[in-house]
Amino acid sequence: MSKRCYSILSALLAIVSSFPLSAQSKSVDAEGHKWWQHAVFYEIYPRSFADSNNDGIGDLKGITSKMAYLHDLGVDAIWISPCFPSPQVDFGYDVSDYENIDPMYGTLADFDSMVAEGRKNGIRIILDFVVNHSSDRHQWFVDSKSSRTAAHRDWFVWRDGKGPGQPPNNWTSTFGGSAWTLDPATNQYYYHYFYVEQPDLNWRNPVVEKAMLDTTTWWYKRGVSGFRLDAVDTLFEDPKLTDNPVLPGKNKLGDPNTEEIHNKKLPEVHDVLKKLRAVADQSDAVLIGETWTSNIDELKEYYGSHDNELQMPMDFMFTTVDKLSPPEFRRQIAQVDAAGGWPVFVISNHDKVRSYNRYGDGKNNDAIARLMGAFYLTLRGTPIMYYGEELGMENNDPKRKEDVKDPIGRTGWPKEIGRDGERTPMQWNSDANAGFSTAKPWLPVPPSYKTHNVAKESDDPNSVLSMYKKVLALRHTNEALIDGNYAALNEDDPNVMSYLRSYKGKAVLVALNMSSASKKVSFNLAEKGFGSAGLKSLVATPGASVKGMDVSLEPYGVFIGEVVR
Repeated sequence: MSKRCYSILSALLAIVSSFPLSAQSKSVDAEGHKWWQHAVFYEIYPRSFADSNNDGIGDLKGITSKMAYLHDLGVDAIWISPCFPSPQVDFGYDVSDYENIDPMYGTLADFDSMVAEGRKNGIRIILDFVVNHSSDRHQWFVDSKSSRTAAHRDWFVWRDGKGPGQPPNNWTSTFGGSAWTLDPATNQYYYHYFYVEQPDLNWRNPVVEKAMLDTTTWWYKRGVSGFRLDAVDTLFEDPKLTDNPVLPGKNKLGDPNTEEIHNKKLPEVHDVLKKLRAVADQSDAVLIGETWTSNIDELKEYYGSHDNELQMPMDFMFTTVDKLSPPEFRRQIAQVDAAGGWPVFVISNHDKVRSYNRYGDGKNNDAIARLMGAFYLTLRGTPIMYYGEELGMENNDPKRKEDVKDPIGRTGWPKEIGRDGERTPMQWNSDANAGFSTAKPWLPVPPSYKTHNVAKESDDPNSVLSMYKKVLALRHTNEALIDGNYAALNEDDPNVMSYLRSYKGKAVLVALNMSSASKKVSFNLAEKGFGSAGLKSLVATPGASVKGMDVSLEPYGVFIGEVVR
């Protein structure tokens, strides 16, 4: 293809991508449900998903080549971790250009092709927007650092020290050491909540705010359907730079523990979220929040008092239930379900040990992985899957410091081993390197790739992948699972997690045996409006059986059934 033809093709793709997806597909149903309420989201770590040019690192063309797989799986939107130009100090979370693609992942033309292929498969694109900080190599910071009178000086947080060799206050970086770094040339400190190479943007400067809001508009016009907002809690700091209270002990990195009340979760965060939401609403886009909260009241704040902030703040409190405990899961779901906003459920991501390891007992991990998939994919709300979760991918943690790629692991070893283990390449088949690449992958795949991969599990009706496919197919077609209410059942049962999803006289009952012993449970749905009812199996694990309203389950067994009169 000539350069001229290629340029024309790229331009046409860009034009098509600029049309709002709502113009090509139904974004709101007859009852007012938005597209993201019915969608299944899937997080992709681009370095690790699919390598099209066999350099050992995943890329956008690789993602594009797997759209058919994602469609068949039952995915409606993919959230791609940062793929913008970056020095890769924090693997893309240090952005040096917010409106381009890093060459290691491809080009803007590749991005446009990915958007177009996604549309063909009914899959929307969500980008990871690093709102708190940029890279120290971003031209904004390069200029900001050049002098105290630079045009971009106030785009970042610069302050004088308390004295010679003394930072402005006791704030610490989440990745170790002081959150302040001295620039000898201008003799001032700049603030960085994360790495030294990730200076915090000054969101109190309206010019910075406008630049970031304009960036979201630029991507919406290119076909993006929303953003996952990184580290939203840390957008603002106390302008008086008040020291944080010191707590007893030290953290894994050797720093004093502090209560971060003066540089996290300041009220001004919500003002910015409202402005980001206003821009998103113009493009029928969704905002997902990396919202670490300790209670439901905190989570509720991120929805906004008038549903005018984040549509999808992630409930990480759900992931803190790191054991199979029906009572604890019931408590957490009940709180989120009553919070007033739309629930968002995750069990893994690129910063958290994979669910296969966290919930597994070392003997029944596959059964437990099937159970957990059936669990969070049948709750009321929107699930966000993590790539490979549907296969039962496990952590492959480094054994030696010299093998660690994640900077936090290199800094904190051995108490902090880093996050490499949960970021290993996607396991496509049993070929070398799990079919991810013919080159040596940037991270090693675990030995389990021989048994846990897309090709092998696709042929096994009892695999983790098969369970995910069955449940996702049901989720997309069953009205009770799409729009139904959630009601806990048998709430005193310590072993079997069960609940009812009901909608307009139709209902689905889910029963999950979270124990290592066989269980038989009986249900009475009369008070739920389903007297004289029976159960018809829709999805179940081997050994599960039903008689009337009695369900028998093997250890870690799953039963999903339609309530019939």
